[in-house]
Amino acid sequence: MSNTKKQWLLLILAAILLFVVITYLRQQMAASDQRPMPPNRETPTIAANIEVVSAYIGSYKAMITAFGSANSRYQVTLQAQVGGEITELSSHLETGALVADGQLLVSLDPRDYQAAVASAQAAVESARVALLEEEREGELAQAEWQTAKLAAEPDSALVFRQPQLQAAKATLTEANSNLVSAQRDLDDTKVVAPFNALVVERLVSLGSLVQEGTELATLYSSDEVEIQLNLTAMDWGNLPPLITADSNLTATLTAVNGQGQWQARVTRQTQHLDSETRQRALILTVDKPLQQTPPLFPGQFVRAQLTGVAQPGLWRLPITALSQRSEIWYVGPDNVLDNFPAEVAFSDLNFIYVKPPQELASTSQQVVVRPLNSYLKGMHVNPMNAQGITDHE
Repeated sequence: MSNTKKQWLLLILAAILLFVVITYLRQQMAASDQRPMPPNRETPTIAANIEVVSAYIGSYKAMITAFGSANSRYQVTLQAQVGGEITELSSHLETGALVADGQLLVSLDPRDYQAAVASAQAAVESARVALLEEEREGELAQAEWQTAKLAAEPDSALVFRQPQLQAAKATLTEANSNLVSAQRDLDDTKVVAPFNALVVERLVSLGSLVQEGTELATLYSSDEVEIQLNLTAMDWGNLPPLITADSNLTATLTAVNGQGQWQARVTRQTQHLDSETRQRALILTVDKPLQQTPPLFPGQFVRAQLTGVAQPGLWRLPITALSQRSEIWYVGPDNVLDNFPAEVAFSDLNFIYVKPPQELASTSQQVVVRPLNSYLKGMHVNPMNAQGITDHE
């Protein structure tokens, strides 16, 4: 057999073999397509472990915290009411000293004012004599008119000297007023403390020549300091509706550096909104601040805490229970998650106080301690009691 015939024979055999292989593969694929599928198996659900606390309905009082500075109730810069040379300075008129109400602080040279008082007194006496003379002249004029037995009335009030009498009375009144003014100027040469005070700054020295209006010293009242607290609308909602000095509300003050604590009285509330903060203010008062232990100095910055009115129907929850979306997550029936928008009545450093929906208020609920953003409603969970968290008293 020639080589050409052998090559054609091999090609024919190869083609037949390829045809047989392709036919076999097609039959296998068709059989595989007709084979029934195995039954579908569900992936088992793994419930996540979460920490929960039991939430109970209770009545709680809000602890309101705010910050403010202690300021003397009265702050005044004493000014000279008259001019002159300072001839005497009290030894207590020094920075940091305490002075009593009415205590003499500054004396001015009084001689010119004493002379003015003496001159005014002389003018008063002269006016009084002139008035007496006019009264006598008027009486004589009337007696002469009656002696003359004239039936007609005089054609002028000058006949009985009535205008002259009124002028004499006015002169005496003016002289008395001038005397009062001169005496007041003389009294103003003695400058006294207007109240019990702390001397903050002395602005003059012995021998200084002052004029009317010259500043002499700065005084802060020492009997009381006041602390103004700007409160939010939520804070006001936790306080009694009307606050006066008779409300018997108190507050605890703590220095922001922790170096001191004091008790304050709640004395009043403002009835307007601050133009900058848009909040109303509560005023606290501390009596005898410099006699406290430690002293409460004017200008000291403090943290104030006071207790509000009791509010029923609240849950007390760890502050971490509030999600980033301001929701409360809880475990419902069949251990599935659910949530509701949080209505926070108030909060403190560790807890939030939440008003739950009516349908959840009748029984205790398992509230998630640390909700995650990945939580979904209806998710199956395995609740576990949180350790070391007090959720109910």
